[in-house]
Amino acid sequence: MAVSSTVVPAAPRRPRRRRLAVYVTLAPVLATLVAFQYYPAVSGIWHSFFDWKPVGRSTFVGLDNYRTMLGDDLWWSSFRNLGVIFVFGVVMWAIPLLAAELLISLRHLRLQFLFRTLLIVPMAFPGVVTALVWSFMYHPNQGIINQALSAIGLPGLRQNWVGDPDLALISLLFIGFPFVAGLPFLIIYSSLRNIPAEIFEAAEIDGVGRLRRVWTIDLPLLAAQIKVLFFLAVVATLQYGFLAYIVTSGGPDGATSVPVLRMLDVAYQGGDWGYAAALSTTLFVITLALSCVVVFVRRSNSAADAKGM
Repeated sequence: MAVSSTVVPAAPRRPRRRRLAVYVTLAPVLATLVAFQYYPAVSGIWHSFFDWKPVGRSTFVGLDNYRTMLGDDLWWSSFRNLGVIFVFGVVMWAIPLLAAELLISLRHLRLQFLFRTLLIVPMAFPGVVTALVWSFMYHPNQGIINQALSAIGLPGLRQNWVGDPDLALISLLFIGFPFVAGLPFLIIYSSLRNIPAEIFEAAEIDGVGRLRRVWTIDLPLLAAQIKVLFFLAVVATLQYGFLAYIVTSGGPDGATSVPVLRMLDVAYQGGDWGYAAALSTTLFVITLALSCVVVFVRRSNSAADAKGM
């Protein structure tokens, strides 16, 4: 029996000059990355083992900075605040999910476009503007919230919203209310739009109610996107600090402190740059570890889906 052989044509070789042009183009990008991303990161890890003096001679102290970290109650309590922020943020995904479900239900395409635009445009607002606006709203005397309470005859409910340790973290969580305009809405809405209309029509013919459809059809089909959101939320929460810095600076009494703010306080207020580098390195390791766990879970689930498990 003759053995058939298939001749695979050789892939055309890329011209040498073209390859060289690619390398030359990438070189400045890589050099910039090394200078402004990798070098500061490696320098921070290295100096976490020193009593680091940016101006002056630094002294090698080994693991002393990390031993100090183990007894730093403010550092570890900042992770408790971070956990509250993360859980609250994930729970609030129900609001953009509801908004996206209502939006795709609109029959009038122009109204759908109008509402979609109104919900997406606030994403372009600078975060610092949002933080400053809410700082003004929470002002104990001139803030619109307390003034509104007085106007409707409830002056007893006026509070020092971000000055009271019992209210500061809750007040911080509600910045951005009603939590519709954001990345979760955009991803959920886009994913729902990509679900074939025939699936919704078949569910309607079968008498599947809206809530049941969301639970049994929409959410399973959105599972991949929700995992991506979860991964982004983990990374973003660990780097959280901008809003807290603008509105409360971590106070009062550390009630709204998060790891990034604790690290900045140690560096700029305490002048202990070596210890701040140790905190930064620890935060980097935690972020990397959690990212690896999320990526591993995603790959495991993808492999299971591919096998039909």
